[in-house]
Amino acid sequence: MSKIIWIKDALIINEGREYIGSIEITDDRISKVLEGEGIESPRDASEVIDAKGMLCLPGVIDDQVHFRDPGLTHKGSIETESKAALMGGVTSFMDMPNTNPQTTSIEAWRDKMALAESRSFANYSFYMGATNDNADVLKDLDLRHTPGVKVFMGASTGNMLVDKDETLRRIFSESPVLIAIHSESEEIIRQNKETYTLQYGEDVPVRFHPAIRSEEACYESTRKAVALARETGARLHVLHLSTGKELEFFNAGQPLTDKKITAEVCVHHLWFDDSQYETLGTRIKWNPAVKRAKDRTALREAAKTRLIDIIATDHAPHLLSEKEGGALKAASGGPLVEHSLAMCLELADQGVFSRTDVVDLMCHRPATLFGVKERGYLREGYFADLVLVSPNKPWMVKDKDVHYKCGWTPLDGSILHNKIETTILNGTIVVKNGEWQGVRAAKALEFEHRKR
Repeated sequence: MSKIIWIKDALIINEGREYIGSIEITDDRISKVLEGEGIESPRDASEVIDAKGMLCLPGVIDDQVHFRDPGLTHKGSIETESKAALMGGVTSFMDMPNTNPQTTSIEAWRDKMALAESRSFANYSFYMGATNDNADVLKDLDLRHTPGVKVFMGASTGNMLVDKDETLRRIFSESPVLIAIHSESEEIIRQNKETYTLQYGEDVPVRFHPAIRSEEACYESTRKAVALARETGARLHVLHLSTGKELEFFNAGQPLTDKKITAEVCVHHLWFDDSQYETLGTRIKWNPAVKRAKDRTALREAAKTRLIDIIATDHAPHLLSEKEGGALKAASGGPLVEHSLAMCLELADQGVFSRTDVVDLMCHRPATLFGVKERGYLREGYFADLVLVSPNKPWMVKDKDVHYKCGWTPLDGSILHNKIETTILNGTIVVKNGEWQGVRAAKALEFEHRKR
């Protein structure tokens, strides 16, 4: 017998519209999306959720997380971080390859998939990582389940910095999937480090982090990557843009399905600016760096106009002990996947975006850009990944309340006004009234890649 969940009288935000309606879920799929108030629930519904006054959104798809499994699980794990994601309304993730061992072989990729099958609470997928020496693996990628190839054009762990021009050209020419890049010039960063080390020694204050990992470093790397993508016809996705200057390389005039060169912005580059290094210190130290207020303003506008295509997190937990030190010593990265949706809805409340913008940038467009099969929209026949949010419900973010294994957040002490109440994953209620339900319903993401 089928299981039916009925969501009643929610404010549905989907495909550019807001309207009162109800949604029927049958087993793991959305079976009905109905507009209108007071529609009677089916008699055979196993659960009726009165969502009056709540927002109903598709589950968020985050294209850039570092869940630290395998090998770095003192910081986080697939299990802990996927739970935190669902608590924040993120139902699907694409995890990065800089783990231990690195995901730079088919065997390592398969091992991560097997790990996620038994441990992940959220829908999962994993990038293949590029190195100077592994271009041959491209022909053996599992196209059904691999979102893309990750290329570090700036510093990374181990041997994942791809700095040989012939290797870059081969990857861009041969990859059958999207190429996602970390775009910073290692040569410019190295020169900047030398300059500031001469002045301050080995303990350069963190406020100089955006001067070391500078606008020039980001711009030059992105210029090089875009030129190579145009020459080879590759699909290029530039991750975590941090400067307004780089925006000249992107186009808001094309439909997303026609774009071959796309870009992402992360919530921390939309939220923080360099004036906050004084108070928050290394808690806001990321690569690329949080930069000037004028860069933040430009990135916000670019997302609003779809010059930038999607919003993600670059969720990268470290222990607070690993964040000690300055610009050169403290680890770069921070945890945000539990709070990204609430943060973006907060920006919508402030007039930076509309709520339909938030859903488009965090749910619809990631699904379209990567070709995620039957997710990212509230559509009949799609997988039932949904989030219910209480607006106008102020709450304080505290380190002690987070579900990240690292136990902290750069938002500690901040007041947000949209509270994630219920998360439904593949038709199963995994978070109910803000409480973790402890059930597993995750599936591997499937992709339908565009041809080059």
